[in-house]
Amino acid sequence: MAEISKIAYVFPGQGSQKAGMGFDLYNSYSSAREIFDETDTALGFPLSHLCFEGPEEELTKTNNVQPAILTTSIACLKAAQEASNDGLPAPAFVAGHSLGEYTALVAANVLSLSNAVILVRERGRLMYEAGLKSPGSMLAIIGLSNESVEDICFHSKTEISNVNCPGQIIVSGAIDALTEAGKLTKMKGARAIPLKVSGAFHSVLMDPVIAEFREVISGFTFQPPKIPIMANVTAKTLTDAESIKEELLKQLRSCIQWQRSVENMVDMGVNTFYEIGPGKVLSGLIKRTNPGLQIFNISGVEDVKQLPQFNPPP
Repeated sequence: MAEISKIAYVFPGQGSQKAGMGFDLYNSYSSAREIFDETDTALGFPLSHLCFEGPEEELTKTNNVQPAILTTSIACLKAAQEASNDGLPAPAFVAGHSLGEYTALVAANVLSLSNAVILVRERGRLMYEAGLKSPGSMLAIIGLSNESVEDICFHSKTEISNVNCPGQIIVSGAIDALTEAGKLTKMKGARAIPLKVSGAFHSVLMDPVIAEFREVISGFTFQPPKIPIMANVTAKTLTDAESIKEELLKQLRSCIQWQRSVENMVDMGVNTFYEIGPGKVLSGLIKRTNPGLQIFNISGVEDVKQLPQFNPPP
């Protein structure tokens, strides 16, 4: 059996978006154009225009931004493959942060792009509705250990919703609970940064929409992944369709174990990460988790040109 590649593709989540994303790819690579055109057809409206032109306030709506980031990320992947004449090194694993996990499903051929963007648009709608039913938000805590943040959560009635890297943990909860969590964080000498989100994602406050989301997921056909997927919730690999469906349901209301996911991929031999999609958020988290890793970004034409195995587009 041939030795597997020690590369992982990772895909960003909500918050990485910006108006103009993907426009240079659309103009430079036919494969990227096909991705945006397919999404526009699947959704029945020009999502590509929102990606390319904004306005920002419309792009950042939860039900728009989720398919927008997914589409742009897949366009980045396809452009890189086109530019390298399909010479982009194959991954041993794929993974994505929250929403990015759905992009990983497309990369692993679990879902078609058309089905994935329809699914995440519904996911975004339900997450927004959950925020209306059980108002809440999220808070980044910078500079504390997991144990210290657990203590803050216990006393403020909040939950850890993302463990991103050493010293960066996100908590979710009701607004007054997050206010208390912020005070406790400052008392411990650390920083608390409120996030601009429409709800307490990855927490029990998402429970009101879980049953409906289960129904939504049941309407889609999931294929076995062609590449192992590192799961957000368990930080273990997913290799069959049913476990992927359960992961997506749990992910909506459970903590994203991003730091552990990266550590586990490294333990299994990964030493090079390709962050594929808008922004460089995951690259920063990976560097803070393990500074010895090699990381490449693919978020636009210039990134594609700078990768050593690529030729510039004609």
